Amino acid sequence: MKKLLKAAIAGAALLLSAGAALADGELNIFNWGDYTSPEMIKKFEDTYKVKVTITDYDSNDTALAKVRAGGHGFDIVVPSANFMPIWIKEGLLLETRPDQMENFKNVDERWVNVEWDPGRHYSVPWQWGLTGIGVNKTVYSGDPNTSAIFLDPPPELQGKINVAPEMNDVIYATIRYLGGKWCTDDKEFLKKVHDKLKEAKPKWLAMDYSAHEKMASREYSAVYYWNGAMLRARLQNPEVTFGFPKEGFPFFMDSVAVLKDAKNVDNAKLFQNFIMAPENAAMISNFAKYANGIKGSDKFMDKDLQDAPEIHPTAEQFKVGEFMLPCPPEVNDIYTKIWTDVLK
Repeated sequence: MKKLLKAAIAGAALLLSAGAALADGELNIFNWGDYTSPEMIKKFEDTYKVKVTITDYDSNDTALAKVRAGGHGFDIVVPSANFMPIWIKEGLLLETRPDQMENFKNVDERWVNVEWDPGRHYSVPWQWGLTGIGVNKTVYSGDPNTSAIFLDPPPELQGKINVAPEMNDVIYATIRYLGGKWCTDDKEFLKKVHDKLKEAKPKWLAMDYSAHEKMASREYSAVYYWNGAMLRARLQNPEVTFGFPKEGFPFFMDSVAVLKDAKNVDNAKLFQNFIMAPENAAMISNFAKYANGIKGSDKFMDKDLQDAPEIHPTAEQFKVGEFMLPCPPEVNDIYTKIWTDVLK
């Protein structure tokens, strides 16, 4: 009887395994633009016979507003660390328990018990990086490791700077540049933050999301932007160099989570497990040029990424960075008012 029971269990396990491999249907992914590897998606589609549709967004606020409104039809979203607690608190995500999935063993220990999703009950790492300074060395030969590049720009860069239109990233850098701490509610200090941004903005050329192409083509000479995008720019134009602001800079990690009202939950879970395999995580990094948080993926990465200074901060540089977690609502309201006025 025991032998028969073991055989039955083994047979059931085999059927479940085969069922997963033969999964079909659809998967609708809502992700940042220019951030998803077509090669990785094709491999997932071919492996599981699932048709994947990708819809882009350009900011955390855009993604959150779209899903809050309902009727979106998405299965997966990729929030940043500072927004993840909002998604969880509002009940917008499904607790898929990635920590119990087969490939979770590949997640680097640094990214397991994270503040924004302790123990990883909702999400798995997609990419991580930081917001720093990109500079064209032929235009500016000074130190790029400072937020002064966009907050107190030297004459040769004025009118040639692009700043990522991300409220938290920009306000964070300005707070740290002026010697403050993230989530401060000191109104006198925040007036200085406001005034500094209002003073600096006329010296910028743009605030847009197409920085890596325009740095590579020399349309911009400096940017406050994400490190992976600057790696992409340097690979197209060796004049581009990247700096880690010594005053402080924000880290980010974007993570893949399944929406509470997803229609294709099983396929979404398959995708979470799939991207925790080192060779699949490497495809994401090879395309977007960011680190991914999956152990063993380095050996599958393009050589350009393995030793790229943009995505491998030194221990000293790493100490200066910080993950931005959500500020109290009353503080966020102040920051939003500052940002709204700066954008006028």
